Amino acid sequence: MTPVGTYSWTEKECAQLWADVIRAGQNDDTNAHFIGSVVYIEKGIYQVSSQSPLLVIDGQQRLTTVTLLLESLCRHLGDREPLEGFSAKKLRNYYLLNPLEDGDKAFKLLLTQTDRDTLISLVQQRPLPQEHSVRVQQNFDLFDQKVQGLGSDLEVLCRGLSKLMIVDVALSREQDNPQLIFESMNSTGRELSQADLIRNYVLMGLEPHHQTELYKHHWRPMELEFGQESYGTYFDAFMRHYLTVKTGEIPNVRAVYEAFKSYSRRKDVAEAGVDTLVKDVQCYAGYYCAMALGKEGDHALKEGFQDLRDLRVDVAYPLLLELYHDYAQEVLPREDFLRALRLIESYVFRRAICAIPTNSLNKTFATLGRSLKKDRYLESLEANLLLLPSYRRFPNDEEFRRELQTRDMYHLPRRSYWLRRLENHGRKERVFVDEYTIEHIMPQNPNLSEEWQHNLGPEWERVHAAKLHTIGNLTLTGYNSEYSDKSFSQKRDMPGGFRHSPLHLNRGIVAVDHWGEEQIEARAAELSRLAVAVWPLPDVEASLLDAYRPKRTGYGPSRYGLEDHPHLSPGRPMRRLFDALRSELLALDPNIGEEILKLYIAYKAETNVVDIVPQASRLRLSLNMPFPELLDPRGMAKDVTNLGRWGNGDVEVGLTTMDDIPYVVGLVRQSLERQLSNGTSDAD
Repeated sequence: MTPVGTYSWTEKECAQLWADVIRAGQNDDTNAHFIGSVVYIEKGIYQVSSQSPLLVIDGQQRLTTVTLLLESLCRHLGDREPLEGFSAKKLRNYYLLNPLEDGDKAFKLLLTQTDRDTLISLVQQRPLPQEHSVRVQQNFDLFDQKVQGLGSDLEVLCRGLSKLMIVDVALSREQDNPQLIFESMNSTGRELSQADLIRNYVLMGLEPHHQTELYKHHWRPMELEFGQESYGTYFDAFMRHYLTVKTGEIPNVRAVYEAFKSYSRRKDVAEAGVDTLVKDVQCYAGYYCAMALGKEGDHALKEGFQDLRDLRVDVAYPLLLELYHDYAQEVLPREDFLRALRLIESYVFRRAICAIPTNSLNKTFATLGRSLKKDRYLESLEANLLLLPSYRRFPNDEEFRRELQTRDMYHLPRRSYWLRRLENHGRKERVFVDEYTIEHIMPQNPNLSEEWQHNLGPEWERVHAAKLHTIGNLTLTGYNSEYSDKSFSQKRDMPGGFRHSPLHLNRGIVAVDHWGEEQIEARAAELSRLAVAVWPLPDVEASLLDAYRPKRTGYGPSRYGLEDHPHLSPGRPMRRLFDALRSELLALDPNIGEEILKLYIAYKAETNVVDIVPQASRLRLSLNMPFPELLDPRGMAKDVTNLGRWGNGDVEVGLTTMDDIPYVVGLVRQSLERQLSNGTSDAD
């Protein structure tokens, strides 16, 4: 039998199977223990005299695990037969080997590649290959320890194994659809990874020879490039990013397999054929491994990818995959590719320092590639990033410096990243900052010594609370424990003190006589100026930026005011209601903007969140979101999908009283949150 996937059971599942087997062996009232089904594909009529291989499409994990358990038992049985049929010779010849066959046919169960070679070595009692399957080896060792723990009392194990039962389901390749049955069988129980499902979908419908060739030359090399553990950890994420690049839509993390099936059935992809599709996946997988798993050969690019990984910017991979593809195809020059990586790094880090919500980043990076002009690649990337509005904005130098000087940098996630980048800026010989620890120049201990209190002044408690974790008070040292809560002059002048430090970050510290609020703020200002150079803003001329600025459609520049809406005239009933609602909407978030148009008033973040059409007896609101996604316990909303209305979105809400404003604002908030997390709907 040959399974279609890799072996993935962990020690947890193996330990459970062991417990079940032992429990069945100890209980005389248990006649059988059901462990599931095995589904396989037959080709033609099965004959005893001619054993054709069977392709297992469900049950491979149980088959492999029981095989490992049997091999371990065989090694401990010696010449004994505790239970009829359970001698080492009989178990090997009945369940593990075909003694009269040669080659692959000599083995009852063949796995794929690394798993295969490791299992063969085990059942032949040979040393494991150098590149062996860690999972197979670990689970075999687990069973070996457990069997050894039974000592000479192996009868209970043999009795338990004799009670194992499976449901045997044979399919005909000519009559059954193995993939549909596979999906149905795996809709319950231990969930398969999206990678397992995709691989099986690609391979299962092929003839055996075609399947072997495609796996050997394309899918297997992908598995090897990822590595045994990383393949299971990272491949699902890679495939999600790949599909985002190819379709422009971000698949739900639990629906990557369905998205892949849909993509593979697209006319152009289907016509190109499965081989072309898998080759393309393999190509992009190579880019992903270079970026996400540190396998890039170019030193400068590798450093850029490392810095992006330290920032944990997984949502940027769709754009990065597109950039890498164009770099590999020599559409994007290497130097421009490197500058693009640093540009993305600056964009993400500046936003983190300015505490801009990250919800919209996935949509930003998923769609940015569509706006790029490949003949002016870097220029168009810079311009498009600078033109991003509101939540997607690229913080300018002033905002970045201001926030950097005042925020808590000690508790910022991945603080070793920003310290490393500041320390190594301009260095040819990079400093490995992990050898150092972060140091508070003004100590963290709230019970400051009298000398520290004197340095900080009469408001030392306020200064300590406000400046302790800011960038001006933080540095790196290899002498953290020696510094402890010592005075500033001691930290500066002691052996190994700041005066003797080889680190650039400590140069300015030695030039002052004492350490107080003024010195902390001065150093923060100095480091913020350095940070602007480390994480620069693109420099694009205004005239060039205007050329990339999206052209307004529809009404053009707003030239209307509230006086153009008769129902909002001063003194009209709806004006007071509108003013109250308007105030609440603008307070929802600092990035909500108002645009007064001829027929409605729009409130926007990335695009329209809610539009208000003033009427004689009510305010008619259009929420820019699908109606089924709205949580509306009071049933105030109406589904206007595909109905002509002024405003944007599929949800209509009528507001007539002040009392309903809090509830209605709660509905609007759902539209805003959806926009920021899942992307935006189209707006007029």
